[in-house]
Amino acid sequence: MQRIPNETKLFIFDIDGTLHVDGVLVSGALELLQRLRQENFQIRFMTNTTTKSQQMLLDQLNGLGIEANTDEILSAPEASRIFLKQEQQSSGRPLKIWAVVNDHIRADFDAFEHSSERPDFVVIGDIGKDWSIDLLNQIFSCLNRGAKLIALHKNKFWQTRQGLKVDIGLFIAGLEYVSSQSALIMGKPNITFFKQVLASAHCDASEAVLIGDDIDSDVGGAQRLDIFSVLVKTGKYRSEYHAESKIQPDLVIDSVADLAQYLA
Repeated sequence: MQRIPNETKLFIFDIDGTLHVDGVLVSGALELLQRLRQENFQIRFMTNTTTKSQQMLLDQLNGLGIEANTDEILSAPEASRIFLKQEQQSSGRPLKIWAVVNDHIRADFDAFEHSSERPDFVVIGDIGKDWSIDLLNQIFSCLNRGAKLIALHKNKFWQTRQGLKVDIGLFIAGLEYVSSQSALIMGKPNITFFKQVLASAHCDASEAVLIGDDIDSDVGGAQRLDIFSVLVKTGKYRSEYHAESKIQPDLVIDSVADLAQYLA
């Protein structure tokens, strides 16, 4: 039976679809996390969620009974803020950005000048039902005037209690097509995002294990750095999609609770 590598020091968990599905805790997830902490493994929570601030994510985990602190949570909006801060420092001038994001994370970009006419960067996250053809055309105009496109992630879909729903990847792919530019992806599967997680725990890729429900963003991103990857059959997992994918996880389990039996 396949085992988690003996040299493992860090477990990186996707949140939505892996630890909970639309706010409902996956059975056995809490017990697994408690065991890992008792055995002195480091834990990080890595998410492409773009509708919650760091504090909201922490409150959500704590509300589910999951022990965590803000230093253990790395989100796509936070990765974007770090990137833009570095860009601003290297340019030597204030950056102008247009943050097309959820109101809950808008304050994350307060350190930059705002412009929806001639921004240096257009940052796109999940804005739910606020998408419109007029908004897309306004973004398109900015890109045509030289703005660079930043996507907090490019997920195709996400899991809700009502089934799969399209995610912002639909809009990102369309904007890339009409503007003839490739978006800078901040969240998974961007390897820079994974490197930030590893650095926060002072671990090498060979010492980490990634657990997620998205074979593209979670597993695909982890494997770019040779991080041992575990795919769970919860959340957005679909057997047909898995069977057709060229990405092969190191381990496939029914749910995160089953990880315990694969520990060395």
